[in-house]
Amino acid sequence: QVQLLESGGGLVQPGGSLRLSCAASRSIYYINTIGWYRQAPGKVRELAAIITSSGTSNYGESVKGRFTISRDNAENTVYLQMNNLKPEDTAVYYCTAEIRLRPGDVMDDYWGQGTQVTVSS
Repeated sequence: QVQLLESGGGLVQPGGSLRLSCAASRSIYYINTIGWYRQAPGKVRELAAIITSSGTSNYGESVKGRFTISRDNAENTVYLQMNNLKPEDTAVYYCTAEIRLRPGDVMDDYWGQGTQVTVSS
């Protein structure tokens, strides 16, 4: 099995920036789509940003123009640069990836444990 290890969350003031990272805990044959969802208290989990193996990205409407997703295929890592953060961005951010561990394996979905982002003055 593999774990997705998230880092970079924390407390930041409105208008500030944070960079989240998510790395696989071991070597992997192939990662298809990888990215971030978020869940605020009392709300459903929603898309923040996702990126395909070819580099095509998709963003949730509320973060467009402020968040940027990128990936390092050699390191099996994805990053989320979050700028101009707002209190409504406060949530637990979860990394997720479609992974094929070895050649011939099926593609499985994996989720990280989540990292807290709090935007408050």
